[in-house]
Amino acid sequence: MNETQHNQIVNFIWSIADDVLRDVYVRGKYRDVILPMTVIRRIDCLLETTKDKVLEDLKFLNENLIFEHNSLFKSTGKPFYNTSEFTLKTLLNSPTNIKENFKNYLDGFSDNVKEIISKFKFYNQLETLNDANVLFDLIQKFTSTKINLSSEPVLNGNGDVLMEGLTNLGIGYVFEELIRKFNEENNEEAGEHFTPRDIIKLMTNIVFLPIEKELKKGAKFTIYDPACGSGGMLTESEKFGKLIAPKAKFDLYGQEVNPETWALCKADMLIKSGTQDDLSEYVFYGSTLSKDGFPNMEFDFMFSNPPYGKSWKTDQDAIFDEKKKEIKDDRFKNGLPKISDGQMLFLVNMLTKRKKQSALGSRIATVHNGSVLFSGDAGSGESNIRKWIIENDFLDCIIQMPGDMFYNTGLTTYIWLLSNKKTSERKGKIQLIDATDICVKRTKSLGKKANEFSDDNIHKITEFYLNPNCGTVLNRATVSKVFDCDDFGFYKITVERPLRLAFQFDEEKAKIEKWNIKFSNWIANFKKLFGTAKQMNFNDVKAKVTKYATDNDIKLSDKDKKDLFEPFISKDPTAEKVIKKKTKEKTDYEPDSDLRDTENVPLKEDITTYFNREVIPHAPDAWIDETKTIKGYEINFSRYFYKSKPLRTLDEIKADILALDKETEGLLKLIIS
Repeated sequence: MNETQHNQIVNFIWSIADDVLRDVYVRGKYRDVILPMTVIRRIDCLLETTKDKVLEDLKFLNENLIFEHNSLFKSTGKPFYNTSEFTLKTLLNSPTNIKENFKNYLDGFSDNVKEIISKFKFYNQLETLNDANVLFDLIQKFTSTKINLSSEPVLNGNGDVLMEGLTNLGIGYVFEELIRKFNEENNEEAGEHFTPRDIIKLMTNIVFLPIEKELKKGAKFTIYDPACGSGGMLTESEKFGKLIAPKAKFDLYGQEVNPETWALCKADMLIKSGTQDDLSEYVFYGSTLSKDGFPNMEFDFMFSNPPYGKSWKTDQDAIFDEKKKEIKDDRFKNGLPKISDGQMLFLVNMLTKRKKQSALGSRIATVHNGSVLFSGDAGSGESNIRKWIIENDFLDCIIQMPGDMFYNTGLTTYIWLLSNKKTSERKGKIQLIDATDICVKRTKSLGKKANEFSDDNIHKITEFYLNPNCGTVLNRATVSKVFDCDDFGFYKITVERPLRLAFQFDEEKAKIEKWNIKFSNWIANFKKLFGTAKQMNFNDVKAKVTKYATDNDIKLSDKDKKDLFEPFISKDPTAEKVIKKKTKEKTDYEPDSDLRDTENVPLKEDITTYFNREVIPHAPDAWIDETKTIKGYEINFSRYFYKSKPLRTLDEIKADILALDKETEGLLKLIIS
C-alpha cells in the first residue's frame, strides 16, 4: 500500500468519526466505535459475494434439523461466516429498524468473529448510537463506494481494477495510525500498542539475513511475539521472511493482554487465513506473564517490543509465592526484576521457548529501554537475569538506537539480538553497535517520533552486524565493538574496616535512667577499674570487666555487656581495633558498618591484585569479607562509546558573555564594577 492510499483511507475513516460521532462522543472515545466498525466492514466485504450461498446452505441445515454450522465455512471459503439475512449494505434498506437489524446481523457471525466484537465491547455502543440517531449514518459511511476496506480489489464489469484491495499489512498501518491519533486525543501512549515499521524492518534484517541460505531451503518455521499488540511484528517478520525465502512457510503465534489490540490482531489473522483454516487460533488473549498461551511450545524466531516501565503486580500471584518466598513459575526461576518494571520477564519468557534440538536454534530480537542493561545491583533479580543470559551465551548483539524513534517516548532504546546457537566466530562474544547517529529526520514528527531509519540506514546497521570485526567506523567514530562475555561481569566485593572504640566512664552518663536502674552497682566498679581516663583499647576494657564479673560471680550475658558499655563508648580512629575472634593462626576484627564499602572487580582481574592496588593504599587496615562476594553483570554503553564534547574556546565564552550583557542592557557591568 502506497502512502497516498494509506492517507486517503485514514483520513476518510477519521472524517467518518468527525462527521457522525462529533456530538455523540468526545474525540478520545471515537475509537470505541471506529475500530470495531472498521473490522466489521472489512469482514463484511469478504462475505458479501457468498451471502446467498450461505443463506441457501443454512436453510438446508435448518430443514434437516442440523444445528452444527461448521459446514458454512465451506460456503464462504473463509474461516468465518454470517448467518443473518443482512449485509451492512442491506441494513440500509430498513432505516426504522436499523438497531434491531444491526444487532441481528452482529449475532449472525461465527463465534470467532463474535469473540472479536465482544473484546471491543461494541454491543455497549449500540444504544448510544441509536439514541443519537447516528447508527444509520455510521453504516452508510462505512459502506461508501469511496473507500475499499476489503482485502480484495473492487472491479468494474469488465474486470478492471477500480480500487486496490487493502492488504493485511496495509490495514495494520491504517489501524496503527488511527490508534496513534486516538491516543493523542486521550494523551495516551501509542507505543504500548505498536512499534514503528522501520524499527521492525531493522529487527527482521538482523534476525533473518545471517541465516538466509537456510531459509531459502524452504522449510516450515514458527514466529512468536509474547506482546503482539495489533500484530505488526508478526506480519512484518513474515513479509520479510517470505521476501528473502519465498519457499519458506511461517506460522505466526502471538499473545496480547489488551482486549482491543488483541481483537485487531485476531481479526487480522482471521482475514489473513484466506481459507477455512483459522490462523487466528494462534493469537492468545491474556497476560503472557501469568497465563502463558503456549506453555509447551518452542519457536524458531521471536520478535517483541514488550511494555517497559510497567508494573507486573497484577501477575505477581501467578509468578511468586509470597508466603513461601519462592518463585512458582519455572520460566522465571533465575530471578525476578523489581515489581515496577516487568520487561525483563518477557525477555526471559522468550528464551525459555528457544528451540533446543534445532540446528539453527532460535533467533530473538526484542526492544528495551536502558534499564534492562544495568538496573539492579549484583545479586538483584535484574543482574541475575543478565548473568543467566550472558553465562549461557545467549546474547549476541545489542544495538543502541537514536532518540525520538518511537511515537510515545524520546528516550534511547535498544534492540537485543539473542540466539542459543551462535556461529563459531560469535561464541563467547557480544557485539555492541552504537547507531545513535544513524538515522534521518522526519519532515513531520508523528507524536514524538522525529527520527526514523531509512533503507540505507538499515542496510548500514545490518552490515555492521554481519561484519562485526571489520573495524566499523562512521564519521571517524567507532560504532561497532566486540567483547568477550566476561567483559560485562564483575565481582562485587565487600570491603570492611575494623571497628575502633574508645571507652571513658562518665558519671553524668551513668545517671541515664535506663542504665542506672539496671547497672547502678557498676558505677563504683567502673571508677575503680578505669577512673575517668579515656581508654583507647576497648579489648582491655572488655577483658577487665569480664575478669571482674567472673571473680565476683556476676553473670553477664552478651546483651548485658553491650548495654553496660553502651553509654561510655565512642568511635575513635586512633583507638585500637576491636577484636572479634583470636586464634593462633589469625586475629579477626569487628567490622565498622559505617566504614563498610563495596568495590566492583572485573571478572578478568584477580580480586586480590585489584584489592591490593585500589584499596590497600588508601585503607591499609581493610579486608574483604569473602562470604559477601557476589557476581554481577551490567552493560554500560556510555563506557564503551563515550563521546567527549570539546571545551568551548575563550572567544566563544567571551561572545556569550557579551551577548548576555547586551540582553541585560549593561546590568552585568554594573554588578561586577
